[in-house]
Amino acid sequence: MIAKAKRVALYLRVSTDDQTIENQRRELEAVAARHGWKIVATFADEGVSGSKGRDKRPGFDKLWKGVARREFDMVAAWSVDRLSRSLQGLVEFLGEVHAKGVDLYLHQQGIDTTTPTGKAMFQMMGVFAEFERAMIVERVKSGLARVRAEHKAKTGKDLKLGRPSAMTPAKDSEARALLGQGVGVLKIAKTLGVGTGTIQKIKAEVRHAA
Repeated sequence: MIAKAKRVALYLRVSTDDQTIENQRRELEAVAARHGWKIVATFADEGVSGSKGRDKRPGFDKLWKGVARREFDMVAAWSVDRLSRSLQGLVEFLGEVHAKGVDLYLHQQGIDTTTPTGKAMFQMMGVFAEFERAMIVERVKSGLARVRAEHKAKTGKDLKLGRPSAMTPAKDSEARALLGQGVGVLKIAKTLGVGTGTIQKIKAEVRHAA
């Protein structure tokens, strides 16, 4: 009995308008031909950074939806950073691929989850991602503890964190301290109960002052 050809979706991405996706397309098509894979869909984002979310990457969003519907058996990309430059975003996508039983081929890294070695590499990615998430949580906790201690030393009062919409001097100080520790804008905004735009303005002020 002849094995059914594996249905493959290609994902191609370049960060700037003066780059081209054609080299990625050509190499992946050659790989598919060598393995006898059938390319059933090609998704592309041109001039879009890999740090952008699904809402800013229409090609990636369509790929994700195709994975959810099991429209193909494998996703092939030229490199892992074509999928995402954000570790969190990458892990979320890999989790979805794994949950749907869709395989993954990453040309530059030599990862093919249809092989034992590829599956092992896939699992290692998950381990490092969990470690990164734990480190982020720890940085936030440490930052908050330090800011509270400094506030109490200066004022003699405990710093209370609520979720009012207004930005207070205490929150401003806390936001600047957390930004200095590398905590992300979204996480700071959520922690302090303010809008991301407010934190972005503070970040711009800090950057300008530096």
